[in-house]
Amino acid sequence: MSFPPVESQLETLMRGVEKVVPAAELTEKLTKSRQTNTPLRIKYGIDPTAASVHLGHTVPLRKMRQFQELGHQAVIIIGNATAMVGDPSGRDEARKKQLTEAEVEANARFYLDQVGKVVDLSKAEIHRNGDWFGKMGLVDILQLCGKVTIAQLLTRDDFAKRMAAEAPIFLHECLYPVMQAWDSVMIRSDIELGGTEQLYSFMLARDLQRGENLPQQIGMMSPILVGTDGVRRMGKSLGNYIGISEDPYEMIKKFMQLPDAVMRMFYELLTDLPLGEVDALLAGHPKEAKVRLGKIIITEYHNADAAEAASRRWQQEIGEGSLPSEIPEVTVARALLNADGCLQAAQLLKEIGLVPSTSVAMQRIKGGAVYILNGEEKTQIADRAEWVPLRDGMIVRAGKKDWRRVRIGH
Repeated sequence: MSFPPVESQLETLMRGVEKVVPAAELTEKLTKSRQTNTPLRIKYGIDPTAASVHLGHTVPLRKMRQFQELGHQAVIIIGNATAMVGDPSGRDEARKKQLTEAEVEANARFYLDQVGKVVDLSKAEIHRNGDWFGKMGLVDILQLCGKVTIAQLLTRDDFAKRMAAEAPIFLHECLYPVMQAWDSVMIRSDIELGGTEQLYSFMLARDLQRGENLPQQIGMMSPILVGTDGVRRMGKSLGNYIGISEDPYEMIKKFMQLPDAVMRMFYELLTDLPLGEVDALLAGHPKEAKVRLGKIIITEYHNADAAEAASRRWQQEIGEGSLPSEIPEVTVARALLNADGCLQAAQLLKEIGLVPSTSVAMQRIKGGAVYILNGEEKTQIADRAEWVPLRDGMIVRAGKKDWRRVRIGH
């Protein structure tokens, strides 16, 4: 096949890239690839420690798809061996748990199903690093360890911090980055994709490749995608993630909650929309930009009809304040009501689970967010001490997303 001009490839590939190390070698590799008509081997490694894929995972996967579309070879490493060792970085508590072989394999199969929504798996190589690590005996492992010095390991940021804090570093943790780097040797990686926090393992892979007289890989690193809180990295354990297999309506609700400040990052890393068009869109109303972002991404991982339906439902139920299609029902004991069948507003909100406490109820009421709906009649609650007549089937709203239908018990 013929590859596009190097300048054209770079224009595509450098979008959303924070760092290329060593930077000068990328152009050299692309040039040689085009001259020899040889695809570059693009590595992305994943440890199937959890089954679900969120948008943060898709950033390097989208880059891999771009390489595929330019004619290069995608190589996905399923870290079924490294997953059982456990990532020592400590970024995610869940990753400290050592999983069983069956758990890892189940996660890997589901993970690949989702990865297939981003990368063309029919044209990708898929390897499990247990295929080579599982064949290594003690002598082989010792020989591999002999290729890396303790000084090299201690340049890894998290190890250095733990040494300084006199926190324990266990021996098996030291194997994790070595194993990751050895994967690059085994599959003859030309370029490895990942986040900026993976610089250490990318560079260690270069050292090991050089020791085996192989061409050295380049590390291509993307920024860390923040979560829906706009601050911390997106992660399931932090509850700030948007999963690509989530229900489209749940996805659009999360997109609409994104802080305005992170919108350009999301557009740049997660869509192909030209950046000039992105800037023009962001100069307008934030709500429209978030709806557009949500529809683009939901279309990619579900379909256009699902994206349109989710957007329309959000507009009806939350954007315009219409009744949701599903409202949780809560029963209030008749014994709680006074002789006139009433309950004070702050207590009502707490009893039906719209707020955790009467103090929060007071805040909602003071903010003008609390309404009572009886058929076509809509009444705003203005005082926490107001006595609210309870009617079976009435609806209480305490904000755009918090609704309850009240049933009166015996």
